[in-house]
Amino acid sequence: MAEVSVSINGRVYRMACDPGQEDHLSRLGRELDQRISQLRESFGEIGDTRLAVMAAIMVADELTELKRRLRLADQEIQSLKDARERVAQRQVEAEREVVERNEEAERQVAEILENTAERIERLAQSLNGGPSGTVALG
Repeated sequence: MAEVSVSINGRVYRMACDPGQEDHLSRLGRELDQRISQLRESFGEIGDTRLAVMAAIMVADELTELKRRLRLADQEIQSLKDARERVAQRQVEAEREVVERNEEAERQVAEILENTAERIERLAQSLNGGPSGTVALG
């Protein structure tokens, strides 16, 4: 366990932390010390405990606001994911409809070609003399 000396409101506190967290803990101590200094400048000497409580309330207020904003951001992200999923689903459905229309169009074209081929066959047979090979003269 690592140890760090943190100076807050003119007092030095030795604090334990996980190895590698020394700089982070020092920064947090400096930030709290700055908040207490700002409060002292605003309110004067109102007692160390009261200053510490006010600083803690300020930090808790900021934390609460950040949590609220994070929750809103998470909700917006989820809404965007849901919207993206709906758009993707609509795109898949639209592509499926296009494929179905293309297949139907292909069936209709095939049917038209088959009917046309049959008519051409009948016409050719009638021009060639009918099914038995005799020419029918009108």
